[in-house]
Amino acid sequence: MSRAPDARALAIDLLVRIEDGAFTHVLVPDRLRHSGLAARDRSFVTFLVYGTVREQRRLDALLSPRCRQPVDRLEAPVRAALRLGAFQLVHGIAPHAAVGETVSAAPERARGLVNAVLRKVAEAGPPFPEPVSRGVRWSYPDWIVDEIAATLPPERVEAVLAMGNEPAAMTLRPNRRVTDAATLTGELTAAGVEVESGALIPDSLVVRGMGDPAALPAVAEGRATPQDQGSQAIVDVLDPQPGERILDLAAAPGGKATAIAERGARVVATDVHAGRLGLVATAATRLGCTDLTVAVADGRALPFADGTFDRVLLDAPCSGLGVLRRRPEARWRIDRAAVDDLARLQRELLTEAARAVAPGGRLVYSVCTVTRAETTAVTGWALRSLEGFVPVPPPGDPWEPRGPGAVLWPDRAGTDGMFVLVLRRDR
Repeated sequence: MSRAPDARALAIDLLVRIEDGAFTHVLVPDRLRHSGLAARDRSFVTFLVYGTVREQRRLDALLSPRCRQPVDRLEAPVRAALRLGAFQLVHGIAPHAAVGETVSAAPERARGLVNAVLRKVAEAGPPFPEPVSRGVRWSYPDWIVDEIAATLPPERVEAVLAMGNEPAAMTLRPNRRVTDAATLTGELTAAGVEVESGALIPDSLVVRGMGDPAALPAVAEGRATPQDQGSQAIVDVLDPQPGERILDLAAAPGGKATAIAERGARVVATDVHAGRLGLVATAATRLGCTDLTVAVADGRALPFADGTFDRVLLDAPCSGLGVLRRRPEARWRIDRAAVDDLARLQRELLTEAARAVAPGGRLVYSVCTVTRAETTAVTGWALRSLEGFVPVPPPGDPWEPRGPGAVLWPDRAGTDGMFVLVLRRDR
């Protein structure tokens, strides 16, 4: 059965807004909540938008030889309609729906062009031509492909690239202050949600068939928080203990800070952006984390005395290559030069974070990326520059050692990609 054109019209509008700078993971759920579309159509729009953004390079390679004008010179709504239609054709949606209904949703003045180009694409497959270039085939900028290829054996590279184009699992973290995994499983199952235990974090819950997570009573009422297992694993590595004083540097939007507070620690969550720090405070209120304090602060000049905290978490701003499933537009917005700037910022933040750690305390550096500049290069600098700190053995399988730190690769763990380095202050 074909979908209503309204779903495709909304998808085109969302694609235009994302190309103009909106964030997919923020824009799409918000617009769908107010769209009036049925649950099935909301799911369809999510599939279309995330997939079209992820596969943009491959789609443009299909469209370009069949379009008289360069794709990047078309008006944004026309370009969005063409990419949307090509994505549907590549993913097995019947041509009469992929072409016909996309044409109906396209700008009226351009429907002839959209119809002609998409019909030519439909005639090219299936199977559609497979590009020789891995960057085009898997739809990544070449520099990202080269970065992954430089750090993994050849047989793993395409598995990681393929995983980056898969929808990310929705995972819930039970609020251990008020519930547990078994109780939450029962609640969700009774509501018709499919639930299974996480493979990496056993008390996390991988859920399907629940729609908008914010609409779940368990989330709205503070019994659960959507959080990938990779992020939950960073808190496990930090290993906060009840009553300890913990600093979460660059804490927004608050997933890790609230997870730490749920374990009974006293948390100070800082961020340089007051608006984003408000998200942390809102999450803390929802979850009942009364021992979580927020403070606007530049992580390069913290307003705390030396040795104030038992443990410090620096989940640093980074290039985000480990979360491209969730933030598909990021692959088109990050350039290689920005990675060096980010690595410089990470070193500055680590210098200040180290100062805040008490003797005998733990400093955890994590990033949701896998570039060498932000992982092994920062690690090497930290071991040379942070006096009094020694590395702690990294977590084991499925984490993979990288120097004294470790990487969590999506193809091994089914999670976001993460890097972690753990240091202990000996003096």
